[in-house]
Amino acid sequence: MKTTDAAVLDEPKIHEPTADAVVEPAIEGRPRPTAVGIKDAKVYIDGKFYSEADAKVSVFDHGLLYGDGIFEGIRFYNGRVFRLGEHLDRLWDSARSIALEIPMTKDAMTEALLETIRQNHMRDGYVRLVVTRGIGNLGLNPTQCKWPSVIIIVAAITLYHDNLYRKGLTIVTCATRRCNPGALNPAVKSLNYLNNVMARLEANLADADEALMLNDQGNVAECTADNVFVIKRGQIVTPPVTAGALRGITRSVAFEIAEELGFKTLKADITRHDIYAADECFLTGTAAEIIPVVKADGRMIGNGKPGPITTRIIARFREMTRDTGTPIYG
Repeated sequence: MKTTDAAVLDEPKIHEPTADAVVEPAIEGRPRPTAVGIKDAKVYIDGKFYSEADAKVSVFDHGLLYGDGIFEGIRFYNGRVFRLGEHLDRLWDSARSIALEIPMTKDAMTEALLETIRQNHMRDGYVRLVVTRGIGNLGLNPTQCKWPSVIIIVAAITLYHDNLYRKGLTIVTCATRRCNPGALNPAVKSLNYLNNVMARLEANLADADEALMLNDQGNVAECTADNVFVIKRGQIVTPPVTAGALRGITRSVAFEIAEELGFKTLKADITRHDIYAADECFLTGTAAEIIPVVKADGRMIGNGKPGPITTRIIARFREMTRDTGTPIYG
């Protein structure tokens, strides 16, 4: 890990929690003994491995101060990393978009990621790959940051309870609009996720499972961490990236599966009406995988149960995750 002249800033004192302190799990879904749900977890920071307790970054890192950085969320199943090449391609695209030079090659990044999983002795889980602008001063100018930082965290993650995959999600439209591409392009997976966080807060206040985000034109963009799909008369439709939707990796997989199963697909603008009137609806995302939606803004979608096309797509997706991907061990 890199240090600065004020080394103490990179090694803050660790305050032990009091007996009355309550520590909430960092991973949603179920309580876990550590932030990442792994005993004796190892975190990769700039070429070295650290225990979870010792994994620290400088308070002057612009990723912390300004959300100046990028990330990818990646899944691995049955000892294989799913769609690793696509995730790294998107990471490099995000880096180019914000003029951030990743300090290693894709091959080196691949090996660092695989070794981090090996260090944690896991076969199934989630990887958070982060590249920050690096340590600078309190000014905004990114030229003060001389060397980007690479952080790789492996976690056991459950975004939604298993029951929701069987029964489906409830979503609500939030007042928070998706960032306009002219301000901050949603195609960049940046560390500035406040837009999504504010929408997530609205979902929490409405006691909903997810929040539907619209763009400035009033069309559907995506949910806080997922792409949105609707199915009407056998055709599968999702918003285009020009509507503010992320070019999701699982979104692309859903299209591949739909084509394989013989369903028509379309990328087109959709409105809330299209969701209300849909026969089926589902969300896709690396953490969420593929999950059905059965109610939107109090309206039942279809018959209020996960539909047959969604169910087939989910089943095929699970087959693919078991059998394909970049091998981790050997």
